[in-house]
Amino acid sequence: MSHAAPLVSDLFDSCFKPMSLIVLGINHKTAPLAIRETVAFADHELGEIMAEVKQQTQGSEVALLSTCNRVEFYLSNESHQHEQIKAQLLDWLKAKKELSDDLDEVIYYHKGVDAVKHLMKVASGLDSMVLGEPQILGQLKACYQKAKRAGTVEQIMERLFQKAFAAAKKVRHETDIGSNPVSVAYAAVTLAKHIFADFSKLTVLFVGAGETIELAARHLEQSGVKQMVMANRTLANAHKLADEFEGKAVGLDAIPHYLAQADIVISSTGSMLPIIGKGMVETAIQERRRKSMFMVDLAVPRDIESSVAKLDDVYLYSVDDLEGVIQENLQARQEAAEEALVILDEFAEDFEKWHAGRQKHDTVRELHQMFADIAQAELERAKAQLKNGNDIEAALEHFSHRLTKKFLHQPMVWLREDDEELDRHDITRQLFQLDKNSDD
Repeated sequence: MSHAAPLVSDLFDSCFKPMSLIVLGINHKTAPLAIRETVAFADHELGEIMAEVKQQTQGSEVALLSTCNRVEFYLSNESHQHEQIKAQLLDWLKAKKELSDDLDEVIYYHKGVDAVKHLMKVASGLDSMVLGEPQILGQLKACYQKAKRAGTVEQIMERLFQKAFAAAKKVRHETDIGSNPVSVAYAAVTLAKHIFADFSKLTVLFVGAGETIELAARHLEQSGVKQMVMANRTLANAHKLADEFEGKAVGLDAIPHYLAQADIVISSTGSMLPIIGKGMVETAIQERRRKSMFMVDLAVPRDIESSVAKLDDVYLYSVDDLEGVIQENLQARQEAAEEALVILDEFAEDFEKWHAGRQKHDTVRELHQMFADIAQAELERAKAQLKNGNDIEAALEHFSHRLTKKFLHQPMVWLREDDEELDRHDITRQLFQLDKNSDD
């Protein structure tokens, strides 16, 4: 049984369609924390979610990045049905998270080369709350590895992510985007310095053991902090971090006890529910005899109940509250960002050329196969006529007529279609060299 060959019109159209990539997401620029935390995904469920999105979007290649500042889906689907894929993904996301149509107002969407440039900006830290911060590159690499393990990325996304990583590396090495180190963790420490003059006598409670917590601990150590307590769900990870900073490792169940001793609390876990509640903090403040407590919640969803901010003697800040502090540290990176954009344009153009070459190769292969299938079908028909005793010359003429008609049918249909974007008449004349001098 012969398989259905692609139409010539489809193959012609594919030569003029944009790249098969789309990005759909929300971030700190488009949505407040209250919305971002409702859309966020836990780290342990990312593989399952990516597989589900692939199924819901016609077998797209899929990668999902979920951090405290952004949730982004990266998709490649060679059907080129960008709007349809976008609608399918958005409908799925609303249903999955039980969200209203209000989500549409904070979602952003990029396709084709714009999607490529966006991913490269994200990888290079140019789209981060802290311009040029390096942490996002590690998060993006982890996202890519999870997608590989889930089996949701193939050739196109593999190439795209590798290009994005290479672009980020060049930006880091050839510009000053990494000068004057600033990050959410650094901003938290800077804010603490507005409240505490002497860090040497302070006790800091860290909740979580990830990269953000490690970075905050390093900044605080450099600022003079000597007493650190690391609380984490996995005690082994807490011990690893505590050993590095000569601190104490405890489980999450010990937080109420050590909270009363903490002058500074910095929390950043992957928990989907708050870990520190208002009552717990209220009890700790009473035990501290109303001594002030500085708390920074860097997690999305939040680790610390927002109502804690209403308590006297408690200074609670979220990732959104840190943006003002961060802005003070950005001036030195602005010029570097302009240089970085030039580098990213070069990498995006390189990827675009690769993608276009891949499309051309696929189109040539499919055209060859399609015409071969048509020719074979007509050849079998002609053989059958000869086998039935038909005149050879008549059979050959019939074969030639049918072959010409079959070859030209879809190009003629394509030519007659109205198209405001393409001059189909001129393209067809160039394609078949109709204006070529007959003497050539």
